[in-house]
Amino acid sequence: MSKKLLRSGIVVSSMTLISRILGLVRDVVVANLLGTGIAADVFLFANRIPNFLRRLFAEGAFSKAFVPVLAEYNADNDPNKTREFIAKVSGTLGGLVSMVTLVAMIASPVVAALFGTGWFLDWVQDGPNAEKFTQASLLLKITFPYLWFITFVALAGAVLNTLGKFGVMAFSPVLLNVAIIAVAIWASPYFDSPDVALAWGVFLGGLLQFLFQLPFLKKEGLLVKPQWAWHDEGVKKVRTLMIPALFGVSVTQLNLLLNQVIASFLVTGSISWLYYADRMIEFPLGLFGIAISTVILPSLSRIAKQKDLTEHQRADNFAQTMDWGVRMVLLLGVPAMIGIAILAEPLMMTMFMRGKFQFIDVVASAKALFVMCFGLISYMLINVLANGFYAHQNTKTPVRIGIIAAISNICLGVLAIPFGYVGLAMASALSALVNASLLYRGLMKNQVYKISHKTILFSLKLLIAGCIMGAFVSYFSPQLPQWALLSIWGKIHWLIWLISLAAITYFATLIALGIRPRDLKANHE
Repeated sequence: MSKKLLRSGIVVSSMTLISRILGLVRDVVVANLLGTGIAADVFLFANRIPNFLRRLFAEGAFSKAFVPVLAEYNADNDPNKTREFIAKVSGTLGGLVSMVTLVAMIASPVVAALFGTGWFLDWVQDGPNAEKFTQASLLLKITFPYLWFITFVALAGAVLNTLGKFGVMAFSPVLLNVAIIAVAIWASPYFDSPDVALAWGVFLGGLLQFLFQLPFLKKEGLLVKPQWAWHDEGVKKVRTLMIPALFGVSVTQLNLLLNQVIASFLVTGSISWLYYADRMIEFPLGLFGIAISTVILPSLSRIAKQKDLTEHQRADNFAQTMDWGVRMVLLLGVPAMIGIAILAEPLMMTMFMRGKFQFIDVVASAKALFVMCFGLISYMLINVLANGFYAHQNTKTPVRIGIIAAISNICLGVLAIPFGYVGLAMASALSALVNASLLYRGLMKNQVYKISHKTILFSLKLLIAGCIMGAFVSYFSPQLPQWALLSIWGKIHWLIWLISLAAITYFATLIALGIRPRDLKANHE
């Protein structure tokens, strides 16, 4: 079992690596084109809102609700019944998302006022940020159709993932990054404002991802005609599971969105600094945390519904698969957290300091990145631990936890206003810790999963290796003034050398501490 999971994890992580690298290239191009001024704040604002709703309607809550129910249909070995179920879900979900998209495009000023309250108040009072509100309203009309495209992309990806075809969905975001990069480089000079060009790049990226999925669905015989079926038993079950999961699985994005509302009251650049810091955190989060979570959910769902095992065997296999997921997340998350925190300024400088992205932006965004690192492990664990509930079709517990975490983020964010955008970054990290802790507590209380002694010892060894790695990297890394004097290739050379040193030190220490390949396997293999 764990060999198959490990192979699937490698496939997803490889595809995600390509996507994340291109995502960083995209961010470099955007930073060079827009910097951290008004245009940057507005574009990143208009891009985040449909992406937030994407997590609600598509990749996040929908996948967590849809995959376990689809596993039930697959268990009956009736392809026609499965096809009918997919048709009804796609038609019903697609109809809802179509209405949401249309209303949001028409009422984009209302959406901009809701999530950019500070800009809206400036517009009402004819203040200095009034331009941000009007431009955000325009860009939202262009970016919101992305939600429609990506909803069907997520549906197709969830279907293919249950068949073990993880690479297709993992590769799809590459097309979005390519579209935005292409528009930024070749099309932006033909627009009066570069942020409008980038908004059209988002639209194009969504369309390309949508078209990319269709041949793979057809090959599997699952390209079906959508049907509206609100009262269908299967759709009703997905709907029942999805509604509470809207909060449970998307609390991280909700926290970021709430921070954006608060940041609209802060100085120009706050949204951009938080965005670029978040993008650096998203790299290991997507590469390791989300990849492992994506791989184990179908396996957990199958184990929960396996009829040829006793209840004790199912519970044991389920817990061991969860434990494997936690170990894999910590194995890669610990060095990522420590390494990014130590190299925050060099990373931001190397990736983004060119064009309109200045040294002051490097320092500002690096502060946010350093603080966000404290929440990286929690962000990763949320994705894995939440699966313990979703695989059992229990979405009520995660929603209660999600609401608590969201409220804590709001309270912490308000308290952090005097500390500016850095305070908002800390609020997100702390609320993620609250979320992960409560998820784990809920799993223990329901006797679904308790971290094993093996994983506790494994984690302590990872922490020791991570600290030794961090000491080496910190010792050999040049000081910030020296980094600033290096050429771009000089910075890249130093980063490659330091990352290589970190990897060698980390894994050599793990081997010295007794970690072996067998520790990466599930006990029931």
